Order: sequence, then C-alpha cells, then structure tokens
Amino acid sequence: MNILVLGSGLMGPAAVFNAMSDPDVAKVTVCDVDEDRLSACRTRVDGLPGAQKIHTRALDLREREAAVALMREHHAGVAALPRTASLLAIPTALEAAMPLVDLTRIPDEELVVLKKSHPVSEGQIVLGCGLEPGLTEIFARHLAEQLDRTDELHIQCGGIPTLPAPPLGYKIVFGGARLPFRASDAYIVENGQLRMVPRYSGVELTTFPGVGQCEAWHEGFMPWLLELDALKDLKTGTQKTVRWPGYAAKVTVLKDLGLLGEQPIEVDGVRVIPKHVIDAVLYPHVKMTLSDRDITTFRVTVIGEKNGRFTRLKAEMVDHFDERLGFTSMARTTAFTAAIVARMIGRGELPRSGTPFVTPEQIVTGSRLDTLVRELDAVGVRFAITED
Repeated sequence: MNILVLGSGLMGPAAVFNAMSDPDVAKVTVCDVDEDRLSACRTRVDGLPGAQKIHTRALDLREREAAVALMREHHAGVAALPRTASLLAIPTALEAAMPLVDLTRIPDEELVVLKKSHPVSEGQIVLGCGLEPGLTEIFARHLAEQLDRTDELHIQCGGIPTLPAPPLGYKIVFGGARLPFRASDAYIVENGQLRMVPRYSGVELTTFPGVGQCEAWHEGFMPWLLELDALKDLKTGTQKTVRWPGYAAKVTVLKDLGLLGEQPIEVDGVRVIPKHVIDAVLYPHVKMTLSDRDITTFRVTVIGEKNGRFTRLKAEMVDHFDERLGFTSMARTTAFTAAIVARMIGRGELPRSGTPFVTPEQIVTGSRLDTLVRELDAVGVRFAITED
C-alpha cells in the first residue's frame, strides 16, 4: 500500500510517521510546496523504523496534471493543509480517484460547490477527520448508539500549552500563522432546535485529570450530527472548545472591538483586514517553539435512557506532548487519526457511500471504530469510557 501525505507542517510529519510504521505500507510520499519544510520533515523521521519508505516531493497543487499523476500512484492520502490548499487538493484527488482524508472541514459554501461539480466519483473525500472535527463526532455517534434514547450531547475538546503564558495562555498547536479566532455565532441545540449563540459565550469551568481547571465555551455544534438516527431526537447539544481560564474573555474583547473582522478597512490610506493585523501582531507570542509542550483535552458526554433508566455515558482522553519522538499532542491526536483512517481505506476496510463526500462518523463505526481506538491506544492515545 502506498500512502500520500500532502503538507509537511506541524501535522504532516506525524501522519508520515504513523503511515511508515505500518508493515502493510510500502511507500509514503510527503509533498509540500516548501522544500525546506520537506527537508525538516525527513529529518524528523530519519532513523526511525520505516524511514526507508519515505519519499519527498516538491509539489504545487496548482500544477493539476502533475498532482493527478502523483495521486494515481497511491492508494490513499492525507491532506494536512490549510483550507485554501485543501480546496485545490480535493478536486484533484477526485479526478485521480484517490481517497483523501482531510484534517480540516472546508467552508459549507465551498462544499456545496464541490458537491455540485462532483456528484459522483470513484474517489472518496473524508472531511474533517482529525481530533475535532473527527474523533469528537465519531465518539458522539458511538456513545449515542449505546442508549435507547439520547436527550443530551455535550462535547468539550481543545489543545492547550502545558504552561500558559501571556498574553493569551495559548499556542498555535495545529499549524499556520493565523489564530483560530472567529467572530461568527455558534450553533447549539436547545429544546430540540438548532439556534445561534455568540461564540465564546457559555463559559464554564471544567477539570481534566492531571491538567486541572480549564474553561470551555461555545465553538459550535456540528449540525449534521442531527441527521444521525441516534441523535435525531436530541433535546440539548453543545460543542465547546477548551482553553486555560481567561481566554474567552480576552478574545471576546477583540471581537466586540471589531478586531476579528474579515472586511478591509482603510487606515492612513492603506486597506487592511483587522483579523490579519491581529494575527500578525499576536503570532510571535503564540507560535510553538522547540521548548513548548502541549496537552490535548477531550470529553464527549451523552445523557439519556438505557433499559428504562437514566444513563450518562462519557468518553475522555487527555494526551501529552511526546518527549521521545518530539510530536505535539495535537499532531498525535489529529494526524495519527487521519493516517489510521487513510490506511483503513487503503486496505478496503471502510465502506463507500453513494456520494464521494463523507464525514468520519458516517464510516468509522462498530468494529472499524475498534480498530481506530486500538491503533491509537498502541501509540499512547487512550480513551476511557464510563457509565453512570
């Protein structure tokens, strides 16, 4: 089996490592437009078991013919790319009929266009298959299916630095140079209906084992979860991001001041986008450095009825920076997940649907979820499920 990894930033090398560690994988090709990043990626994995399988390739996805030809040499791929680059990778993968597992989920308006232009394809695109989105939705479905009726679903998930430092107590653990700030409102489910609330609202204090007290706030419930049979009668649903306490209040100030706006304004005769200015000013303070360490926090809770009794099921995971291999916890939980799913597709273990576009909770169920959990457990990413 040949696996292709697109992107060699913070996530790509972890996907490469996971793929090359599989005896069923004969070749892992990692591509990037930046040759320095490619070189750094190879250096990260050199000397580790399976490193001889690695091939690097400078690739600009705008060179469609070359990208299609390369994809056709691989059984499945992982897109560890910025969203703008994913918009190039997805139609290319569909043309090449190469299944592609994307860490991110592209904007809904862009997805509508892609679905219209690619109603059928021999390829398959798994959208939002990492930590969140990805594992959060997979476990939401899994837990809900253990109940006879699910009334509530609550998700808390986030990546935080081990040691919070000013000004935000946050580091960019996913990749890129732009902060994950958004001014748009967020979905919740209330009284069985989707409604919008201000993002960064609904702040609650929450505690994770070995981590301590954090805060969680509304990031946005994934509306498509309500299409699942196990969640169609959901009365209450929240999806919250976890940070160190105080983060939401600081970002809310930026939002209320209009500094997260994406529309250009004129300053001293120059057109600037407020959010881009904030990114540029704050990036030096939030960039991951070699000395930084991170933690991933994860909790999915469903509440409902089982065998006529009130039941609460909870899946929890806390993961830490890998000191031995140097991978961030966010890379472990996100990129490892995507690489495992890509390999499962390459082995023909995951079902195909009538559309080329799927989300992970649609296909990673039952014994397939068991495989994913078992592989993550083998690398130290461990989930605990409790019932009360």
